[in-house]
This record gives sequence, C-alpha cells and structure tokens, in this order.
Amino acid sequence: MTASHQVTRVWYNSAFSSIATVLRLIREADTEGRFHTIYTHAHAHSSAAGAAHAFHVEPTGLAAADYVDWCLAFCREHHVDVFVPSKHAAALSTARGRFLEHGVRVLSAAAPDKLELIDDKAAFYATVKLPLAPPPEFRIFSDIGQFDAAHAELRARHETLCVKPARSVYGLGFSVLDEERSSAALLLAGSSYRIGLADLRRGLAELERFRTMLLMEYLGGHEYSVDCVGADGHLVSAVARKKLPQPGHGQLIDMRADIIASCEQLAADFGLSGMFNVQFREGRDGLRLLEINARASGGIGMACLAGPNLPYLALRAFVDGYEGLALAPVRDGLRVGELGTAVELP
Repeated sequence: MTASHQVTRVWYNSAFSSIATVLRLIREADTEGRFHTIYTHAHAHSSAAGAAHAFHVEPTGLAAADYVDWCLAFCREHHVDVFVPSKHAAALSTARGRFLEHGVRVLSAAAPDKLELIDDKAAFYATVKLPLAPPPEFRIFSDIGQFDAAHAELRARHETLCVKPARSVYGLGFSVLDEERSSAALLLAGSSYRIGLADLRRGLAELERFRTMLLMEYLGGHEYSVDCVGADGHLVSAVARKKLPQPGHGQLIDMRADIIASCEQLAADFGLSGMFNVQFREGRDGLRLLEINARASGGIGMACLAGPNLPYLALRAFVDGYEGLALAPVRDGLRVGELGTAVELP
C-alpha cells in the first residue's frame, strides 16, 4: 500500500454465485493493497466464503426493513467504508442517507425507483427508449382472456412467440411456444425452454388469474451479454460477449458500435453506477434489448479476460472518481470460455 492511501474496507453482502469471481478479480488487481474485502452470506458453507479477505454469516428470515437495520449495525461493528449491496438492493439504496450518517458510502447500481423499474420487465419495456436496440414487441397478460387476445395480435406478425414472467432471474419461467407438439412430446424430445401452446392455455385457464406475464416475439438470433461499469450515468467501460450457438465453441468478444452506444444511453438514462449487465438479442428486425441486470453477470470472468478488470474499475471509480482511471484496451475478437474450479468449503 502506498503512503498516500489508507485501506478502504468494502463489504459485499449476499449475492449471486459470480461474487466469488468479482472478489477474486478485485484482489488480483489491487496490488497496492487499497481494499480490504468483506463478504457475508446466510449459509456458512457458501462457495464464495474464501474469496474475500473476511467472511461472516448473515441472519436469515429478516424483513427488508429489519435487514437494513442489521446492515447498519454490521457496518459500525466492522468499520465498513463502502457497502456494495446485492440482497435487498432497493431497500438499501433507499437508506443510503442513513449509512452516510455513519460514514458508510453505499454503491448502488441505480436510484431505488430505477432499480424497481429495471426489475419489472413490463414497465421497463414500456418506458425505455433505445433507437438502436428497442425492446421486443410484447403484450402483458394475467388471465387467459388477455393471453388469447395478445396471442391473436402478435401471432399475426410473428411466426414464433415466447413467454416469460415480468419479474424473474436466470431466465426462470421463459419458454418458447410450440404450436405443434404437446409439453409431454417436448419433454421426451429433450427440448429445453419450450412449452406446448395447448397445454399452456389449459393451465392458464385453470389458474384464472396469476402474476403478470409477457407474451413476446421470439428472437432467434445471436445473444449478446455486455458487462459494464458506470459512474453516475457515465459508461466507464464495457465488454460485449457474443454467445455462440454451437456447444463448446465458447463466446466471442464483439464490440459492436450499436451495442456500446446503446449501453452508453442506458447508463445515462437510468443513472447507472458500479457493475451492471445488459442483455441483447438479434431478431427478425435487428438488435433488440432484453434486460438490464443491476449486478455483475455470471460471465464476468470471461469479460475481464478481454482486458479491463471491471469489478476493480467499478470500485476505483466509486472511491476515487472515474477521471484518470487507467482503462485497459478491449481485445475485440477474443474467443473466451469457462472451466469449473473446485474449492474447499468452510
């Protein structure tokens, strides 16, 4: 550590599995010893437990308001300087002022209202204006009547449709509608993420009403995952990965100008900071926006192989400001992949 810098204690609370990679990348880049990382999780045997300098177990079963109170107490007890929340991110973003009273800066991907909007795909699609990559055509439904009306309208313009929940992670609940085969036939054929239209209609009718779902045009082209670092609406760095359809062929770093420009606009429009991920996919009418994830993606390690250490840049941009940051060039065209790594659990 240089004489001009004190150690900054940074806490990451319970997060997705990519947090282990995030913490490892920060420690690899932090050659000056600027940062002391802390990770907490509700499970003592979390696979990311050994990735930070220190690990602690979180309580379980707390409501959001009680969890915020616990986080404040944890920050005081462990002398936290910077808090990067994942669990209950919106509630903790709302409480940023309370943390600042104790000298703790909260790094939120966006303001609470923007986080709520990003999390609700129906509201997000209806709001976002992105000329180079607009959202797919969609309709919302929460009963069989709305589904039938939406299907009749969209099916007249699109050969294949799909459904997904308005709120979901990891693509849970996403299915392509198959108008020829039953769900049983699809299961026996080993077809993933597909559902028989007749079976879906029958199930929806039995449920009467259900959580808000989206019926959308199916985008059959290449998918792009863009790992980004923002600072108060300014796009500091981004690495775009093209997912190749052939098994075992990995992914390709593809810095398409329209994709990077779209990420710049999204960062500005939603005031994004820290690490976030943007998903795009090509369809019949060109590039379409799928979603913003207000966190690092599962492929963050592959993105960082292309040059920029995004988790470290996100932390440095928040603590020191992004002006003057040394940004490694992106190795456009690099082919990347991942291998599983065995770890010893506590």
